[in-house]
Amino acid sequence: MKKLGFGCMRFPLLNPEDPTSVDLEQVKAMVDRFLERGFTYFDTAWFYHKGTSEGVLRQTLVERHPRDRFTLADKLPLSMLKDKTREDQAQTFRTQLERCGVDCFDYYLLHNVNAESYETAQRLDSFSYLLEQKEKGYIRHLGFSFHDSAKVLDRVLREHPEMEFVQLQLNYLDWESPSVQSRLCYETAVGHGKQVVVMEPVKGGKLADPSPAVAELFRGYDPAASLPSWAIRFAASLDHVMVVLSGMSSLEQVEDNTSYMSHFVPLSAEELALTEQAAQLIRGDGTVPCTACSYCTEGCPNHIPIPAILALYNGSILAPGEKDYREEYRSLPVNADPCVYCGQCRRACPQHIDVITALKDAHAVLGVDGG
Repeated sequence: MKKLGFGCMRFPLLNPEDPTSVDLEQVKAMVDRFLERGFTYFDTAWFYHKGTSEGVLRQTLVERHPRDRFTLADKLPLSMLKDKTREDQAQTFRTQLERCGVDCFDYYLLHNVNAESYETAQRLDSFSYLLEQKEKGYIRHLGFSFHDSAKVLDRVLREHPEMEFVQLQLNYLDWESPSVQSRLCYETAVGHGKQVVVMEPVKGGKLADPSPAVAELFRGYDPAASLPSWAIRFAASLDHVMVVLSGMSSLEQVEDNTSYMSHFVPLSAEELALTEQAAQLIRGDGTVPCTACSYCTEGCPNHIPIPAILALYNGSILAPGEKDYREEYRSLPVNADPCVYCGQCRRACPQHIDVITALKDAHAVLGVDGG
């Protein structure tokens, strides 16, 4: 299997304000081109695009291509099952098979395992349940996606050696991050003999559109290489990485990613050194490392559009003269002012961002009384 996977979290939209308004015709073209170039791995989940991603894949992939042409990965939504029963868990799994229109998942994961959700998985006996589904032929390969410390990952893998692979957030910016712990988690997975699937290789687009200084650094070395290619090749260069997921949002992104991953060449030592320099520049630019995953918004009592606010805040830092960020902030249906500091967003954030402080900073800069 080639090392590039199609992440189905960021499909192109007909209405940018509505994550369910997926541009099906463009996705069909994207899927077709991806398969034409010899790539096969598609990754979806219950929550993606407000619950519509699985159905989109059924319409654009499953119903249009032979089953042996692609591999499909889906995930058990542990956060949704926190207060549910084992029968709810079983019904969720059956519903996902129906949503996707398949009889079997090639890869199936427990979604977003961390110290808290691991307790849910233990209460529901999720690992044993999914092993039963594998024995019945509904799952070919079993693993889990993970957002926590290397210490927690080591515990999960020690207690569940039957897991075949781990999906980790891994990119050159987070490689030495004390909060995300990309390198430490990767080394822990490898130490347990597991293959790694990489998510967020471009950190929600942050590494695809970095600051001018970072762009100049990379283009000075290779003007023909796209900026996202540096991040995806960084992750794919690791020996135990099975596939790198890219959440592609346009046919142009599919064309670009498949162009350099069709005949993948790992980064050289000189190129790796450049990614280290880039990481140092990004860490010093003052932006918030939000990937726009929107996990933080699901339980927000005042429905604050946190990713949109942080994107405007980051834009005001990186490209202050590009547009009127304060005016866009004021035009949002809800801004950061109604935040009640409940902390739900901070607990949900897989980047471990201090979201409350970030919202305060954004409101101070972009708000009516901001500078």
